[in-house]
Amino acid sequence: MKPPVLLVDDDAPFRERLARALKSRGVETLAVASGEEAIESARTGAFSGAVIDLKMPGMSGLELVRELRVLDPDLTLVVLTGFGSIATALEAVRIGARDYLTKPVDPDQLLAALSGMERPREVTPLPLPEIPTLDRVEWEHIQRVLAECSGNISQTARLLGLDRRSLQRKLAKHPPAE
Repeated sequence: MKPPVLLVDDDAPFRERLARALKSRGVETLAVASGEEAIESARTGAFSGAVIDLKMPGMSGLELVRELRVLDPDLTLVVLTGFGSIATALEAVRIGARDYLTKPVDPDQLLAALSGMERPREVTPLPLPEIPTLDRVEWEHIQRVLAECSGNISQTARLLGLDRRSLQRKLAKHPPAE
């Protein structure tokens, strides 16, 4: 029998829905609400993979990826987020996540990411590249500088020439649509 998948998300309804969807596909899960609970579970049990929410109170998803990578270097890690950015996706993969998916996630796509296989896709012509809005470019730049500053808001604000509170207001908003 394959070990369960560790599911870490602070959003209880989403976590329970995703756990049910995975169970209906034959994948057992252990669902926990925080990074701290995930670390404790990883120390006491074996898992075939972990699905980690990026933004959680307390330990962030990126911090959790680092911790789990130390505990089990072979563990398959997939990061989920409702606030996707190129900077955080690159950081997640750089520190050891196999994949980075945005919410809402298709359970079959998640299983494909956990197994390392790409989901079959229909052949479609490539769309013309879209030019991002100025708001989106600004948001991406802020996220990249924030990642370079290891999440330090004050240092990021200084580098960007912004007031710390102004930066916090910008970070509290959802990312602009592409």
